[in-house]
Amino acid sequence: MKNLKHFLIYSVSLSVILLSSCGSSDEMNERKVKLEKLKAQQSELASEIKTLEEEIIKNGDQIETNEKVVPVAIASIQTSTFEHFIDVQGRVDGDANILLMPKGQGPITKIFVKAGSKVKENEVLAEIYNDAQTAQYASMRSQYLLAVDVYNRQKSLWEKGIGTEMQFLQSKTQKESMEKQLAVMHETLEMTKIKSPINGTIDDVMVKVGQMASPMQAAFRVVNIDKLKVKADIAENYASRIKEGNEVLLEFPDINKSLRSKVSYSGKSISQLNRTFNVEVQLPSDQDYLPNMIAIVKVIDYSKPNSIVVPVNCIQNSGGKSFVFVATKVGAKNTANKREVQVGVTYNDKAEIISGLQIGEHVITLGYEDLNDGVAVKF
Repeated sequence: MKNLKHFLIYSVSLSVILLSSCGSSDEMNERKVKLEKLKAQQSELASEIKTLEEEIIKNGDQIETNEKVVPVAIASIQTSTFEHFIDVQGRVDGDANILLMPKGQGPITKIFVKAGSKVKENEVLAEIYNDAQTAQYASMRSQYLLAVDVYNRQKSLWEKGIGTEMQFLQSKTQKESMEKQLAVMHETLEMTKIKSPINGTIDDVMVKVGQMASPMQAAFRVVNIDKLKVKADIAENYASRIKEGNEVLLEFPDINKSLRSKVSYSGKSISQLNRTFNVEVQLPSDQDYLPNMIAIVKVIDYSKPNSIVVPVNCIQNSGGKSFVFVATKVGAKNTANKREVQVGVTYNDKAEIISGLQIGEHVITLGYEDLNDGVAVKF
């Protein structure tokens, strides 16, 4: 009886399991059939969407899409002259920039100029006390004039056969001796006068009336701004690349001026102290340029016309190769295309592109950090 009970329970359980299995199998089959129908509908819809998009794009209209669009900035690629500069700091100087030392010694009695005065060569700027020298010179000059008069009279008489040869020679010797003494006295008197050796402008007056003048102490600075130049020291490793005639860009930050010129002189030796050689660039006449003014000297050591130039920061590197992103338009859609490029010389924020880009293309200059090849962009 007990075994019969167990048999009945087992039979009922088996029947339930079989019924459940049959129900699950039918439901799964229905789901599979439904899935296949949906896939077929999806394929038809995708094909129809693609066809409609192509027709709309061909017509030049915009298509609204959920695709991510990255905002960027672009620059049209054009050719220009690429220049590389060697930058150094220089200063304005000149051959006519003179610290004037007195030749004599003594107290200053007169000053005839002030800072900014225009002066000519040999113009007297100041005088040192010279009363004694002036009196001696005046006395000597009187004696000399007398000796000249005596000589002229003796010469006239000698030519007429009157008088002796000795009288004539004595008068001649006396005149010549007095002439030499007067020249020495004149030189002594001139040493009490401080004169300008050039045409120029008084840049600084370093003495005052009553102050002792000395050959060891500067009294004036005289400059001629019509003959100024810029001088700079350049590292010796550039010696083979910088020659006389190289174009140079000069910038004067203090007066906000710049000009293009050429190297007028390139040093022929290297300084043992700092391993540099000096270059000079002549300046045009301009009241704004002043001695010792700072100048930024940019010597052009490489120049190539008709170059494709892009900002350095938009060039990226991967796997030892350089690339940029170029914006390409297909219909109404713009995409970023990764373009491998060959980079030439760079200077500051610009780079010369040797190959990989064409004139008229648009290189992406901002927003390239978030781009991948083929991503949609807007600008």
